[in-house]
Amino acid sequence: MKNFWLVLVCLISFCSSAFALDCKKVYLSEAIDIALKNNIDLEANKLNVKVAENKIIQANRLQNPSLDYFHFFGNAAKFEPKLVGLNQNIEIAKRNARKKLAKSEYKLAEKNLEYLTFDLKMDVREAYIELVASKSILETLEQQKQLQEELLNIAKNRVKNNNAPMIDVIQAEIALNQLITQINTAKMNVKKASHNFNKIINSPENIVYDSMDMIFAEENNFEEMLTPSPLQKLPDTEKIVEEALKTRFDIQISKQEIDLAEKNLVVVARQRIPDIQISGGYAYLQGKHSYSGDFEHGAYLGLSVINLPLFYNFSPEIKNAVYKIRQAELNMASTKNKAIKDVTASYEKFLTAADNLKHYESKIITGSANLIDISKKSYEQGKIDIVSLIVMKQSYKSIIIGYTQALAEYYNSWTNVLREINNENYKLSNEFL
Repeated sequence: MKNFWLVLVCLISFCSSAFALDCKKVYLSEAIDIALKNNIDLEANKLNVKVAENKIIQANRLQNPSLDYFHFFGNAAKFEPKLVGLNQNIEIAKRNARKKLAKSEYKLAEKNLEYLTFDLKMDVREAYIELVASKSILETLEQQKQLQEELLNIAKNRVKNNNAPMIDVIQAEIALNQLITQINTAKMNVKKASHNFNKIINSPENIVYDSMDMIFAEENNFEEMLTPSPLQKLPDTEKIVEEALKTRFDIQISKQEIDLAEKNLVVVARQRIPDIQISGGYAYLQGKHSYSGDFEHGAYLGLSVINLPLFYNFSPEIKNAVYKIRQAELNMASTKNKAIKDVTASYEKFLTAADNLKHYESKIITGSANLIDISKKSYEQGKIDIVSLIVMKQSYKSIIIGYTQALAEYYNSWTNVLREINNENYKLSNEFL
């Protein structure tokens, strides 16, 4: 029986490992490359460009001919020849305009794909930052738990030696239990951030991707997070706005939509131009039906002008096409106006985040850890009470978490600036403050 349970445990362990997903830690740049290569939504949207490419061929098509055969019956069959031939409709001034419209649609599909690709990169950046920040906060709380456990042991020893009242132990235990609940919440936040990160990567591979650990706690990690140092010289808002107006995809898409509307007007207007139909073929009459008594045969040729705009001249379609141009021009103006405001707001938020981060690094973080060590020794020596020490520890915890959040806000703010500029490769000056 004992061997049976041993085999069962081994089997369960093997099955669990067989079906477990691989976990791969990646840096931010790697995560972006993986998403671009494997993201299912992106692959689906790439097909829109393929569809638009085929529409160019479709727009450039020639009209297919029709095959005709005329056979007369009754007395008509005695005098009229039998006819077999082809009819061909020839479009006048329509095919080239239609092809140009399809090419404009293709360019629009390309721009939309570029915009979607860029947006995916920014989404990966934000999800990565969220994951790293939540893991850093969890690590901070775990460290605080260890410190609180040490404090609890110190309090127990002091009570045991009659150097402190029992209430010190109770207060230390309450603070420890409070930390445990915060750690549980932080663990859930890490899981949530991990799920969101992998959801955005959206890879069909049987792999769970994870960020590198504690990158927020390392020095000079701005390059790894694809973010400039807060000490770099930052340009004026006007320069950022000027750059954005050159690179924003929504402005480029708006321009392409105007071009598309203009070419659509040409296509619609040219529907008023009549087309030509050419008919031709072979005609023959049997000898018993001909006047000469011989087999008579020859060719026939016909020409027709079709689709004459007499009863309907496509005026509503033309008016609507003109309205579409005006609508596209208004959308372009609106897009530019909103872009200026969005870029300005995002860049000002980034400047504030940079100031806050520098303030944390220069005036808040420095000396906080030393203060805790000194306070812990002071309590151990009976110079301060436990309440003061707990308050200091909680303040220190808030400072470290606040610093992590300020760092995350700085990274996210820069990502948002790139998102508004629509230029992931935008570089700041190499000069430092």
